[in-house]
Amino acid sequence: MSFTTGTSRWPDVWIAATARGVSSCGDFLAATALTLALQSAGAGGLAVSGLLLAATLPLVALAPLTGRLADRVDSRVLLVTTGLVQAAICVALAYATAPLLVVALVALLATGLAITQPVLAALVPVMVRAEDLPRAGALNQTAGTLGALAGPALAGLLIGQFGTRVPLLVDAVSYLALVTAALLIRTRRGGRATAAAGAASTTPAWRLRRDPLLMVMVGSVAAVVGAVGAINVIEVFFIRETLDSSTTVYGLVTGSWTLGIVVGAWVFARVARRLADDGALLGAGLVLLGGCCLAVLASAAVPSAWILVPIWLLGGVANGGNNVFGNLLLARRVPDAARGRAFAVFGAAVQGGGMAGYLVGGLLMEVAEPRPLVAGCGVAGLLVVVALAWPVRRAVRAERAAVPAAAPPPVGVAG
Repeated sequence: MSFTTGTSRWPDVWIAATARGVSSCGDFLAATALTLALQSAGAGGLAVSGLLLAATLPLVALAPLTGRLADRVDSRVLLVTTGLVQAAICVALAYATAPLLVVALVALLATGLAITQPVLAALVPVMVRAEDLPRAGALNQTAGTLGALAGPALAGLLIGQFGTRVPLLVDAVSYLALVTAALLIRTRRGGRATAAAGAASTTPAWRLRRDPLLMVMVGSVAAVVGAVGAINVIEVFFIRETLDSSTTVYGLVTGSWTLGIVVGAWVFARVARRLADDGALLGAGLVLLGGCCLAVLASAAVPSAWILVPIWLLGGVANGGNNVFGNLLLARRVPDAARGRAFAVFGAAVQGGGMAGYLVGGLLMEVAEPRPLVAGCGVAGLLVVVALAWPVRRAVRAERAAVPAAAPPPVGVAG
């Protein structure tokens, strides 16, 4: 593992977090605008799931390529180039009218996200000392989730006043924040420095399958997301039609889960600093995944959209805690030279689970009402969590049995 051995570079952490927050706001603003536009135009669940699939497929299909790109190409070059291209795509998307063109542009936009996500995720551990990573990770996640919180609410307001074009143009401007941040951040990775560090390492090349604990962590998150992921397609119909809510209420209610993620990130960052045992992090993460599914199940019984707010707030808290634990496990157990690839693989697994959920959600919306489908998502997620309890326990036992015989991991010097 490689963290900075000097003082943590908090200015870089703040700049990266701010850029992530602004671009995240733009991402969610655009996604919400397009989803609401489809629903308002009378499109069904298959159309919404198709849009979500277009926004997700590149993150899964391109993960092997983008992960290696994040490790081998200078982070500043990648962020500046990708940010400028994404801004141009958003401008084109704002004026596109043909459905196939919109889907194609959404897929191109997601291709850029497939590059920037592992680059930013791998940069944060290099900015700080190991003991500061939970706090830095929580700050970065808070910025991203605050942006995601603001995006849907802002989309609901802007669409009511201006239609879908203005939100998409705002999204284009948000990507320029990523470009500016890339030019200001002093910490860099990828390129020659990371390649040299990887070549000098005496440890074998990193492979996910060689780490059973990480394998179980990645698999468990992906499986639960796949089981409950149909809610992302169903929720717009559940809130707008079943609960008879406006676009503004839809944006505010969906934002409550995101607000919970912010709270959960900071609450569980404190817990994570005290958990030196990676097995304990894995077990706690599974419990939090169960909390997310329980919140989805409880939401099926509400008579009003406003009652969803406290339920989804609690679900978001559990979601935020699981994110902190998962990212910390990856940063602790993966060497710096392979972190871009590791975060890309993790992201691809989770997004792949989400894609399965989108497809199932779109198909089910054609044959069933939203409320029972929401309940079904919650039940499916809880059943998967229960089924995962045994492999998680087995991986934790194997990890603890191997720790006394394992040599301490080498600590490199961050560039």
